[in-house]
Amino acid sequence: MKIAYDAKRAFSSGSGLGNYSRDLVRILSKIYPENQYILISKKTSEKGKAVLELPNVSHVKTSKGTLSRQFQMGKDAQNIDADIFHGLSGELPLKWNKKPIKKVVTIHDLIFERFPEYYTWLDCKIHFWKFKKAAISSDKIIAISEQTKIDIIHYLKVPESKIEIVYQGCHQSFKEKQSQKFLNEIKEKFQLPEKFILNVGTIEPRKNLLNIIKSLKGTDIPLVVVGGKKKKYFKLIEKEIQKSQVKVQFLQGVSMEELAAIYKLAEIFIYPSFFEGFGIPIIEALFSETVVITSNTSCLPEAGGPDSVYINPENVDDIRSKIIFLWENESERKRRSEKGLEFVQKFNDDVIAKDMMRVYESLF
Repeated sequence: MKIAYDAKRAFSSGSGLGNYSRDLVRILSKIYPENQYILISKKTSEKGKAVLELPNVSHVKTSKGTLSRQFQMGKDAQNIDADIFHGLSGELPLKWNKKPIKKVVTIHDLIFERFPEYYTWLDCKIHFWKFKKAAISSDKIIAISEQTKIDIIHYLKVPESKIEIVYQGCHQSFKEKQSQKFLNEIKEKFQLPEKFILNVGTIEPRKNLLNIIKSLKGTDIPLVVVGGKKKKYFKLIEKEIQKSQVKVQFLQGVSMEELAAIYKLAEIFIYPSFFEGFGIPIIEALFSETVVITSNTSCLPEAGGPDSVYINPENVDDIRSKIIFLWENESERKRRSEKGLEFVQKFNDDVIAKDMMRVYESLF
């Protein structure tokens, strides 16, 4: 098969949708090398360089024109005789020619419908229009979790038969054993505490860092946070840190290999998000053999499995008691991290590749 992808995010985003795009193509290319995988975008970048170096992956530049992603990209895929076009971030091109091609779209979440307060009114309207249009014009919709599938049916009014669940995986770095020497170098480079808990993700209201800070008040437990900052929310965080006198260290510009080491160095990974489409950081932590505390909401129990520890993200006392419980019980951390590593194998590359290829093959 010849499969074309909307590769905008693969080259423009260093996290989230970018990681999903690069990982999916990498996984399929490795496990199903008989196919051709074509990345279509206006431009390439260093972010997608490693994927483009794979022998069965190539790049096609989008034809010139206004809104070329919407009006040209689909026809570009048809003109190279692609069998399938896969939109990786909730969108599909609006214009096509008469050549036959199957259309697949991955929808990660509908948070803009569930929590419109996190978006502008206009952004909500635009996102809904684009997702609804893609859902209607697609032959198959990939939902990245059971939660997302439920939301697609509810908000986009799509028949269940059109939706398939294919989970996300994570970068290979989190699955690799890193030497003690490398771990020590990372600890030294970032001046990390001897023991700490870790939070990874954009610092924004939905991710709920504020309640982690509040829960650590009165403890000596250091927190390390890796992720970009939303200015307005970060000011609230800074105020709370000053008020609570909590030990917090913020890191940015961390490579995947360094982040994988930081996960392994952490005693606990905490992710009390109010809502997620999936929650890749949880998978990263489980592959790193680090015990997880996360919310009992949305898809997070799907990602965390039966041996992660679940909290009510609204309840600071609940968060605090679960942190202290694990912090003070090394044997419990070890037991849960070992069980978590067994569970997370369901998000391994070969499982994801097989599930995605099954969807592609069902179209013919």
